[in-house]
Amino acid sequence: MAVFLLILALIALFLAVILIRAARFVPRDEPAAPAEPVEFDGAAAERALAELVRCRTVSNADHALEDEAEFEKLIGLLPELYPHVFAVCSFDRLPDRALLFRWKGREEGGEPAVLMAHYDVVPVEAANWDKPPFSAVVEDGVMWGRGTLDTKVTFNGILSAAEALIGQGFTPAHDIYFAFSGGEEINGMGAVRIVDWFREHDVTPALVVDEGGAVVRDVFPGVSEACALIGIAEKGMMNLEYSIASSGGHASAPAPHTPVGRLAMACAKVEAHPFPAHLTKPVLEMFDNLGRRSTFLYRIIFANLWCFRPVLDMICRKSGGELNALIRTTVAFTQMQGSKAPNVIPPSASMVSNMRLNPADSVAAAVERIRGVVADGDIALTVGDHMEPSPISRTDCEGWERVVNAVSATWPGCVVSPYLMVQCSDSRHYRDLSDRVYRFSAMDMTNEERRTIHGNNEHIRLEVIHRAVEFFIRLMRQC
Repeated sequence: MAVFLLILALIALFLAVILIRAARFVPRDEPAAPAEPVEFDGAAAERALAELVRCRTVSNADHALEDEAEFEKLIGLLPELYPHVFAVCSFDRLPDRALLFRWKGREEGGEPAVLMAHYDVVPVEAANWDKPPFSAVVEDGVMWGRGTLDTKVTFNGILSAAEALIGQGFTPAHDIYFAFSGGEEINGMGAVRIVDWFREHDVTPALVVDEGGAVVRDVFPGVSEACALIGIAEKGMMNLEYSIASSGGHASAPAPHTPVGRLAMACAKVEAHPFPAHLTKPVLEMFDNLGRRSTFLYRIIFANLWCFRPVLDMICRKSGGELNALIRTTVAFTQMQGSKAPNVIPPSASMVSNMRLNPADSVAAAVERIRGVVADGDIALTVGDHMEPSPISRTDCEGWERVVNAVSATWPGCVVSPYLMVQCSDSRHYRDLSDRVYRFSAMDMTNEERRTIHGNNEHIRLEVIHRAVEFFIRLMRQC
């Protein structure tokens, strides 16, 4: 009886601890950033973006399939669209379609800001669009076209903000660089050329801002408020090929397992044994920040990860998606090939998985884990295109505060939080240049709008074009 009562007492104590921790797990008091008004020509910003969208700057790994004239057309338009910028800022064209502007500050020395975007876009299937993808049609307060979201809106937002501030007589305290690449979608070398230029000229940025998170809703369990997610790190990427050879033969008398069958078993093993969860600094800070604003049931989990981490892990493994991608290295099988005829056992077969590496993992460690899970010595693993996870940027510095202030003033009432970016961006090339790299696309997007990025019918609300300019004006005023 005494033992039973002791067990009940321990259970009661456990429940009391987790419930009290959840009850105390509430949002911290944070002073609101003053939303000082900004002035700029909104119609001019809309017209400029429309002109950029009309340039068919589709990049392709096979450069023979690119239309170089369209890239030159866009670059040639810039002095006309942003005359104040060209009157005041220096402009350099670097190899691989890299564009670099320098807006000289009032003070000598000091660390500059670097604001990034890319002006190339992914291909389109025009027949699947409701509007012509390169016409920048505007209807009912919405502009349609490839690149309106990814990322000509930020390209235009940066230059329109500078255009407005220069026209008003503003000069930043320290230098601001505008760094644009024309091959981000194909992992081009433009951003690398710019980083090399910074190294050669001993430029160490106080902050770097590139595409990444945005102001979104319904992306975190139990949170209904608008959330501004700023990436302070991004996952690595690796394409891994699995290949196996055989003597081939006629399909009428197969061995127990064909090359394709053995690859299929390897695929099933990898999917059945996901990588372990790692709660890295960006994710822990996101859970701490957004979890405090969740419903009480979820607050019980996020306030007591010391206890409920296995529960969270199980939920994520079962559901997949964005939350799962935040906490582990993911493996997505995307390609497979075998015989060229249906009645021939292939002499070789292969498949490819696209992997996104958690900051706690590495390319080498991920390959070794896959090798152990597959456990088939005849299957060769070959690493293709890859990049290590980025370092984690600081959130205890002035650069972070500048970005947070600009976000809070532009989208009053939104919840600002660090997060881990699961896609790749050009900012990864700044890994050794700065520990203050922030990934934030200056937009508020619906879930429906987010789905059009790299898809059909990409479009943007005109008001979002304006807010992108507002954000960059507020950020530049702090530089």
